[in-house]
Amino acid sequence: MIRTIAINEYFLLPSGVPLADVRTPAEFAHGHIPGAFNLPLFSNEERVLVGTTYKQVGREEAILLGFDLTGSKWSGFIKQALEVAPGKKVAVHCWRGGMRSGAMAWALSLYGFEVFLIEGGYKSFRRCALELFQKPAAFLILGGRTGSGKTKILRELASLGEQVIDLEDLAQHQGSSYGTMNRLVQPTQEQFENNLACQLKDINREKCLWVEDESRNIGKLTIPTPFFNQMSSATLIDINVGLDQRVQALTLEYGPLEKEFLIACTNRIHKRLGPLQTKQAIAAISEGNMEEFIRIVLVYYDKTYQKDMAKRSAEKVLTMDITSKDMTVNAKQILNYINTIPATAHP
Repeated sequence: MIRTIAINEYFLLPSGVPLADVRTPAEFAHGHIPGAFNLPLFSNEERVLVGTTYKQVGREEAILLGFDLTGSKWSGFIKQALEVAPGKKVAVHCWRGGMRSGAMAWALSLYGFEVFLIEGGYKSFRRCALELFQKPAAFLILGGRTGSGKTKILRELASLGEQVIDLEDLAQHQGSSYGTMNRLVQPTQEQFENNLACQLKDINREKCLWVEDESRNIGKLTIPTPFFNQMSSATLIDINVGLDQRVQALTLEYGPLEKEFLIACTNRIHKRLGPLQTKQAIAAISEGNMEEFIRIVLVYYDKTYQKDMAKRSAEKVLTMDITSKDMTVNAKQILNYINTIPATAHP
């Protein structure tokens, strides 16, 4: 049985209905619906052949070529689908709900699958994703200088039942020149947006949404403009953490990283850091004096933070001191602080 549904209807289905993306591996790698698995009807090269035939010869010839290319693959498609969906319930989509997903849905249905065919395909999901970035939300931005523990506090806020979106986790980058930590691999821009959209679709728009203060770019990725504009105009809780506490935290986090990585990252910001400070920072890394290295680069990052704060409306910035090293305590302190502020000062 084949049932055509909209992408929003798919997300309302009971959990456990896998989503098969029948586009090519290259298309899937560029961007896919989070949670989908790749069941490519054509290889990357085959899709080019079919597309060229469609344009240069015609639709019917392209269809025949498609059947020639997939003729021996159909049992493999079914076996792969059975591995992921042993209950024989599966959703299927291609780029825009055309022939590729239609053919796969037909074959799986013939074998006995209950198939949910996504109307409009991946294109419809992308349209919904871009719309989600524009929908108003009750943002609360958690700000603070580098090393204040903002990401850890966000996680504690989430554990306390608050709505949180961790952009750095979605971007697989910690937001500075050293942000890859020499191990993180960032997704594509499109996949970053898809991952963000999938979190946004489930939020309560009437409830506060906590997001860490970020620059427009996180590593090589860019926060979608409508989403970033909302962040920029939202109330920001500026947590003030002492320099020594920040240095200790950053030394523990970045100190164990390879010296070659830290030196390369420091060289990338040499124009902003300045020649003398760059030389001193690299010398400290080479000598294994990680605390001194952190103190040197923090001068630059603290200045950058101050410049960014100056761009915000003063009435939208609420400052509070944080002294505990216990992030659960800090998260509760922030929530208590928010509750003492008049409702007109925040969402």
